[in-house]
Formats: sequence, structure tokens, C-alpha cells
Amino acid sequence: MSVVGFDFGNESCIVAVARQRGIDVVLNDESKRETPAIVCFGEKQRFIGTAGAASSMMNPKNSISQIKRLIGRQFSDPELQRDIKSLPFNVTEGPDGYPLIHARYLGEMRTFTPTQVLGMVFSNLKSIAEQNLKAAVVDCCIGIPVYFTELQRRAVLDAATIAGLHPLRLIHETTATALAYGIYKTDLPENDQLNVAFVDIGHASMQVCIAGFKKGQLKILAHSFDRSLGGRDFDEVLFHHFSAKFKEEYKIDVSQNARACLRLRAACEKLKKVLSANPEAPLNIECLMDEKDVRGFIKREEFEQISAPILQRVKAPLEKALADAGLAVGDVHMVEVVGSASRIPSILKILTEFFGKEPRRTMNASECVGRGCALQCAILSPTFKVREFQVNESFPFPISLSWKGSIPDAQNGEAEQEQLVFPKGNPIPSVKAVTFHKTSTFSVDVQYSDVSDLQAPAKISTYMIGPFPTLRSEKPKLKVKVRLNLHGIVSVESATLLEEEEVEVPVSKEPAKEDAKMETDEKPNDTSAPGANETDVNMQDAKGTAEAAGVENGVPQSGDKPVQMETDTKVEAPKKKVKKTNVPVAELVYGAMVSGDLQKAVEKEFEMALQDRVMEETKDKKNAVEAYVYDMRNKLCDKYHDFVTASDKEELMAKLQETEDWLYEDGEDETKGVYIAKLEELKKQGDPIEERYKEYSERGTIIDQLAYCINSYREAAMSNDTKFDHIELAEKQKVLNECVEAEAWLREKKQQQDQLPKYATPVLLSADVRKKAEALDRFCRPIMMKPKPAKPATPEAPATPPHPGSEAEPHGANSPKASPNRNGDPSENVPAGSGEAPPASAEPMETDKPETTSAA
Repeated sequence: MSVVGFDFGNESCIVAVARQRGIDVVLNDESKRETPAIVCFGEKQRFIGTAGAASSMMNPKNSISQIKRLIGRQFSDPELQRDIKSLPFNVTEGPDGYPLIHARYLGEMRTFTPTQVLGMVFSNLKSIAEQNLKAAVVDCCIGIPVYFTELQRRAVLDAATIAGLHPLRLIHETTATALAYGIYKTDLPENDQLNVAFVDIGHASMQVCIAGFKKGQLKILAHSFDRSLGGRDFDEVLFHHFSAKFKEEYKIDVSQNARACLRLRAACEKLKKVLSANPEAPLNIECLMDEKDVRGFIKREEFEQISAPILQRVKAPLEKALADAGLAVGDVHMVEVVGSASRIPSILKILTEFFGKEPRRTMNASECVGRGCALQCAILSPTFKVREFQVNESFPFPISLSWKGSIPDAQNGEAEQEQLVFPKGNPIPSVKAVTFHKTSTFSVDVQYSDVSDLQAPAKISTYMIGPFPTLRSEKPKLKVKVRLNLHGIVSVESATLLEEEEVEVPVSKEPAKEDAKMETDEKPNDTSAPGANETDVNMQDAKGTAEAAGVENGVPQSGDKPVQMETDTKVEAPKKKVKKTNVPVAELVYGAMVSGDLQKAVEKEFEMALQDRVMEETKDKKNAVEAYVYDMRNKLCDKYHDFVTASDKEELMAKLQETEDWLYEDGEDETKGVYIAKLEELKKQGDPIEERYKEYSERGTIIDQLAYCINSYREAAMSNDTKFDHIELAEKQKVLNECVEAEAWLREKKQQQDQLPKYATPVLLSADVRKKAEALDRFCRPIMMKPKPAKPATPEAPATPPHPGSEAEPHGANSPKASPNRNGDPSENVPAGSGEAPPASAEPMETDKPETTSAA
């Protein structure tokens, strides 16, 4: 099971994996820790990540970036309209009111949704993780900004599905940072809470989180954010400053050229980084536009002056986070700063003045979110055993239900009623049960109670509950279970109709026990869902205010208490039984992808990935042909010179030159099969030459091995060594004859080979010599390695029984009767054909027993 964390940023992404020794950040194809979040569409294939970044300058209108700002947002969103102005690619409004991205792919204009493009980025991150882990990656944890709406969260899940991923959790980026910070701390207090403020200023947004730490747990106290306060806003300030300057000095309007805009923005980003460490910095760009070189210069003071409107917005999220957490500035013990834009000195100065303490930078500003995501995935995965650490997450937005309800004072129509279900700061995950007194089909809207912090419509989704079955009770209750899951997505999970039925059976003591048992059996079904433990707590807390509003938040599904009380009574009365019936629930999420469209997107991604793979393989085959041409040409003039005739060499050289010309002309853009055929055609002429050179190089070593084998067996057969005395002379003669035959074959073949020129086909092949050596070894080894026959046992050993008084003799290490067995020679212990052998071999076994006992 894979344990992977993905931090997809507005500009770049991080992939972190869990290993036995901890969390590692994975390197991409270019051995970099950060992978650009760019998809570049080409004429034949897509270029994603580092390859996309390399192609973006040459193909800006088809290079899609900053996808994080586009997903799950309506085209009419004011922030989206501001972002689109700075994007080099074309974005239009789709039929559903959401943005569509236009790019030229495979020779024609195509449209893609932001979710599809994000799925492509996830596919690239998945392949990076799989190449590193050497295993399939499915389960993962993805970091998202805290300000993501319901629709944006669903879009991230859909993009993960398109990429073939299964997110175990969408975790807030600041929460992931807090987890990566706290889980390694061994000095956290047990009673007093340690309050830490995490300030994350990334490429496009600012997020603030105040977390309370105790030993083994983390609790999120408050979230706040500014969606449009990040590093790119400072880049944009510099961009407008220099574009106006260049328009005045060089008479060029950079905004009219997409490539010039891209180059100037990249130069401004570098300039900003230089100003973070230096009081002043120059800007030089060659041939920016109209073949004009431009130069600029700016000091840090001037940069801070033109950035003043942005810097003034830094304090607002800090103040809001403290207010929501109910803390004063002095109650925050530490301040941790992360994010790529947190290195700007003026921001650090503002944070120091606000908190009254120097911000700390103990964490990797770029990788902490990815590491936290991988840790969260490891906690949720059964693969790893992680230190006990509880994460108490809170939801940043209040969620309410609204429905049409009848009011006695209203004579006509129905009035809208609204009930807060999940207040701001509600724990994640959570389940609450809402009780309705309805008898016919009705709709329930899930919506944000307060949209002041959101640039999104209030209404999230609508659930149609019904049709109802035939009612038997006069006052039925409908319990609707509303779930806030681990991803921060709210949904109506189920609706259950509760009806009380009277049964004409006198109530006695025993039936009461059965009813109680029945209620107990139903409870596990209600708490089987994830987050059920949190649910029970929330349900009980919410009971007090539920009755007044006519809605019960979090009432357990295992029956009503009044019914249970009636069952416990011992008087004769009609028995009341609660009948439960599931009522159908139909979901409509505004702006979300329907399952059919999602499946089509998955299939489309598979087709594009297949096209990319085919093109990569085609490039590899083309490169193989080109490499063979250059390599063979060099070798023909060098080490293959003596192994080819002049005519064959001339013919092959002409063929190689022809192939090289073809590669750069007609063969520039061919299919994979054409390149394979071309390479095989060249190898038909080149392989025999290469084989002759290879045979010549290896022949000497192989012949020496065969000669050594012949001499070794000949010397052994003619040797007078006593270890070969048991081998019969006839057998030795066979070995000598085999050696003579092998030597004669080798001599004959070697003479024939020596008479041939190097460019002729060899008659003595290394493979034949190797086979001859193996055959000789197979024949001679069994004869020369024949073991000696076993010696018969001496008859005196069983005839002399041990003396009763000499029991201590076997204890000695020099006992002559114990030594044969101790040497472990089977030929001396088990003589062939001797009937008295068992007593002889049994005697040392008996003498061994006292020895073992005495040693013990």
C-alpha cells in the first residue's frame, strides 16, 4: 500500500513518501525536489511538469499554469477575472458558467476544464512517486488551502480520480504544516497548551492557522486567510513598474506580446528573490521585444513603497485568526513562518511587530506541507506504525440546512426555514442527525450560513428526500443524517422514517429485555461509518438546542428514549414498537462533475497518456537510429577497420550517410515502426562486422580456458598421487583419450582460423570452444572425482566391552573409540556389509551421553 503525500501549489508541487526511516521528498526526472505545475500542449504530445516548464517559453499560449486558481470557480468570479488578465492562454466561459481552457493539441484547438488539467498534473506527480517507490501508487493524501469551497474540494477529488488516485484525506495545508511540526516534538506539555501561529505565504495566497499542542495531540483553534496575497502579487507589482518604465524608455508595450510578458514576469520573480537578500538589484533582458535589450534597476526601499498596498493587508488575517481563537497576542508562544513568499524582509518585519517576537523558520518553507500530507497518509494507512498523535481539525465555514416549512400564521405558500448544522470551527469529521416532521417529498438545501469570507454562491447542493412509503402513524419522524467527512465535504447521507406502532401484547419483564437487546443490536450499524465516534459527542452536545428549533442535531438512530422508558415499565399497557424505513435521497451538487462526465474524462486522460507514451517510445527509437549511425561510423574508422573489406565498408558508410540525411529530412517525423525497421536494416550489415570483432576479442580468453581444462584433467589422469589410486587405469585412459581428442580439435580449428583474414567469417567460434570445454568437463569430472570406497570396520571394536570401572574414559577428548565419530567420517562409522557395525556405532553414542551430562 502506497503512503504518499501531494502538495500541489499554484506554481510548483512537492511529492513526499513515507519510508521506514521517515518522510522523504521525491526527486523528479531532473533530480529536483519541486515540480512545476504546468501542462504544455504540443502538436504531438503533452509536456507536463519540468518538461512543460522547459516548453512554456516557446509555446506560451498552450502552456497552462496556475490551475489552482481556476478549479471550482465560476467564470464571473471577480478574482478569477483578475487572474485571467495575467494568464497567457485563452480562458472562456463554458455553457455551465464555469471556465474552459483553450489549447492547440494534436493539430487542432481543444477545450479542457480546469479539473481535467489538474488531473494531468496529478498523473505526472503519481508517475514520479511510482518511479521512486518502484510500485503502484493509489492511496494518497492531498493538501488543499483552507479557503477551498465545497466545489473546489470536489474538483480536487475528481482530478485525483482522473489520475487514478484515491485520496484518503484532503487536509488543509496549514494543518499539514502543524502536523509536520508537532509530531516530532518530544517536549510538548501534558496539561498547559502550547499555542503556535503558523503563517503560510505562498505563491498566490496567505493562510494563518493557530494551533494548540499538547502531548500526543494537536488542536486547530482558528483559521484565516487572504486568497490574493502571495508572492505573485509582488511579482505583478514589479511587472507593472518595469512595463511602464520600458514603455516610456524603449517605446515597447510588453502587454501586447505573450512571450515578452512571460519573460518579464520570470525576470521580476528573480529580481524579487535577489532583493530579499540585497538592498538593490538590476534587471537585464536581451531581445525582450522588437529585438530590443532592456535594462532596469530598483532598490529595496522603492520596492517596498510600490508594494505598500499589499503589505498593508498582511495584518488583517493575523488579527482575525487571534479573534477567532479567543487569544491575545501574548498567548501565542511561537510563530512559525513557511511558504515561498515568506522570505520577503518587509513581511517578516510586519510579523515581528505584530506578535512582538521574532518569527521562527525551523521548518522547510517549501516542503513542510508535503511532509505533513505524507505523515497524515501514514497515520491513516495500516502499512506504517506511527507515533500516537491526534489531529483535531476544525472546519472554517458555518454550514446550515434550509427547507420549506409551514407556518400557521402564513395563509398561502410555505416559508423558508434555516437551521445551523455545522457552526464555524466544527470538528472534522462529524455527523449530525436532523429530525423533520414531514409526510411528503420535500427538498433540503445545504448552504453556507455566512459568505462574507467567500467568493462563492451560498447554495452548495440540494437533496430531494422522498417519495415516502404509506404512513401508518399519525406523527411520524424523519431522521436525516448529515455528514461532514474527512475531506471537508458536506452531504446528506441518509433519511430514515421512524413510525411508532402499537402491538396488543401485555408488557412483561422478559419482553422488555428483548427490546433492549434489539436496540443494542441496531447501534453498531449506526456507528459503523467513519467518524462515528466524533458524531456521538456532537450529537449529545447539540441535544439541548435541538428541541427548541424543531430540529434534533445528532440524535442516535437506535430509537427514542421515551419508547425505551415505556418498555421498561412493568404495568399492563400496549407495547410501542419503532419501525424504521429508509427514504430515498437524490443529490444535486451545483457545478460538480456528474459521474458520466467524470468517466469520459478518465477515458480521455488514458488516451492522452497513451499518446504521450507512444511519442516517447518513438523518440527513443529515433534516437537509437541516430546513435547507431554515429557510433558505427566512428567504429568503422577505428576498431572495426580490420574486420571489414574495403567494399563492404564503403557500402555501409554510404548507407549510414543516407540514413543520417533521411533522419533530418523525410524521417524527421515518422512512426515508431519506421524507425525500428530502419535500425534493423542497418544492423543487417553492421552486426556481422561487430560479431567478427567480438569473436576476435573473446577468442583468446576462451581458448586459454579450454587449454587449461585439458591440461588439468591430463595431469590428474597421469598423476601418481595416492588420492587417485582408487580410480581404475581404464577409466584414467578414457580421460586421457578425451583430452587428446579435445586438444586435436582445438589445434585443427585454431590452424584454420589463423589462416583466415580478420574480415572473413570465423570458423572457430567462442560458443563452440565453450561447448567443447563444458563437454570435456562433463565427461572427466565424474571419473576423476569418484570418491574412495569405504573402509571396513575393525572387528576388535565390538569384541571388547567397556570396563565397568572405566566409565570416565569416554570423557577424554583423546579416546580412540570416540574419535572416529567425532571426525564425522561416514565411511568409518558405517562399513559396508558388516553385520556388527550397529553395536560399534552405538557405543560412542552411549559414551556421548555422560559427556553431555557432565558438561551440563
